[in-house]
Amino acid sequence: MNTEAQKHAEPARASFQTLEDRGTAAQGDVNLDVILDVPVTLSLEVGRSRIPIRSLLQLSQGSVVELDRAAGEPLDVYANGTLVAHGEVVVVNEKFGIRLIDVVSPAERIRRLK
Repeated sequence: MNTEAQKHAEPARASFQTLEDRGTAAQGDVNLDVILDVPVTLSLEVGRSRIPIRSLLQLSQGSVVELDRAAGEPLDVYANGTLVAHGEVVVVNEKFGIRLIDVVSPAERIRRLK
């Protein structure tokens, strides 16, 4: 049971260890070693289409859905849902790959977030 004193007691303050600058990166440089092993999901978008649920439910094997992109146009390359590049499909050792033809600049990626 809670006593009256427990109801009005102040919570304990958290204390954190001070981070030290170990001088591994020169001033102005960014040390990316911390994030180099973080997994990123890359996905490619061939195109998009908006269809009503009625049409979606009528799709079956062999159905063709028209996309908003013409054949031969570059694909969009996304890293964790953020557009990072455009590219074209290639075949390497009997597997699909993508050749990057245009990488979106960091400034452009930030502009697209707004």
